[in-house]
Amino acid sequence: MKDISVILINYNSSSFTINCVQSILKQTKSSLNYEIIVVDNASKFEDFSFLKTELEKLNIAFIKIIRSKLNTGFGGGNMFGIQFANAKYYAFVNNDTILQNDCLKINFNFLEKQTNASICCSQQFNENEEVQKSFDHFLSLKRELFGRSIFEKINPKKYPKRNKIYSSPLKVQAVPGSFLVVDAENFHKVGGFDTNIFLFYEETDLCYRVSEKISNGGSYLVPEGKYIHYKGQSTGKSMAIKKELKISLLYVIRKNSGYFAYQTLRWFLTLKYLFKSIIKPSNFKLFYLFLMGAPISKSLKQQQTILKK
Repeated sequence: MKDISVILINYNSSSFTINCVQSILKQTKSSLNYEIIVVDNASKFEDFSFLKTELEKLNIAFIKIIRSKLNTGFGGGNMFGIQFANAKYYAFVNNDTILQNDCLKINFNFLEKQTNASICCSQQFNENEEVQKSFDHFLSLKRELFGRSIFEKINPKKYPKRNKIYSSPLKVQAVPGSFLVVDAENFHKVGGFDTNIFLFYEETDLCYRVSEKISNGGSYLVPEGKYIHYKGQSTGKSMAIKKELKISLLYVIRKNSGYFAYQTLRWFLTLKYLFKSIIKPSNFKLFYLFLMGAPISKSLKQQQTILKK
């Protein structure tokens, strides 16, 4: 059994995947027994072919590349990947990240010593080396209605500031999916990622379920580890992606907070985007989505087709 199985998803962004793998190889100490599993999530054949060729050039036995002929999204792709993993911990790493130090060993050591932790992450920076939000508060109705800032001011112990550099480990509610290390046994106990979600909020949902169902299910920021995240390289910022974000938002709210919270937020957003669409007509599509209830049936997941090659 390995110490850590690193799982990366590639979707039409092979150059980022290659750079990410190279940063892992460069920064990770040889004392850590790890493997890298790259899941190609139904990319165009040219992108997959280039990725496969470049990874094979490395000629490293512990790097595996697996191709899915169906794009199953973030959670689904990672769940596909863990079927080929055998480790005490899983590290889910976005392919558009570059490790700045030995994040894997740092987080491994932390989880080995911290008895009340099941999930942890490193400090996140953007390409300009500016600190980014490296954790979040649980998705809830009050968070969406009133915003995060007010709770960070009222109760900073429970809701620490997110956009800040920390010097010591910090217990948080949820960590980002861009770099997430989790105890494999506890991950399996809660069912892993919810594959009903195609994109967005999978990690928030995972952290919530682990904290609720596992006695030592705490999530932590371990700021000693540092990485750069080039956001959105596989998703972009299209209207379809914006709609997917809202579908996942309401799905997770309903799942973890109940029907009343879902309906309250749904109608709040319906009215909000009705007025927004008057100023910016493109928002009408989001208004209509909320009016329909933002059903999971409208997810991009339902539009995926199996590749022929």
